[in-house]
Amino acid sequence: MSTAPEAPTGEHDAPVSKAGQTFKSCWSCRIISGGGLILAGAYVFQAARKVLRRGGPTSMGTVAQITFAASLAAWGIVVIVEPVGKAQKKSEANR
Repeated sequence: MSTAPEAPTGEHDAPVSKAGQTFKSCWSCRIISGGGLILAGAYVFQAARKVLRRGGPTSMGTVAQITFAASLAAWGIVVIVEPVGKAQKKSEANR
């Protein structure tokens, strides 16, 4: 019988791919992709608003579109800001 390879026990044990490192260090890549997500969110939001402006009924589809637009914009902001790895745990010495 074959044995499965052991999974890394710690979060920091996993190697980071070269593409992942490049994306995190490339400011212009993050601006372009995050800006694209924000613009996509604005486009989806305007499509939902167009229905509401014409006097159409507020349906679950329209609410889902607005929610999806907000999540796209939030994802774009997260890509630009990149909060992963910036938070530091409080240690006993820092208190």
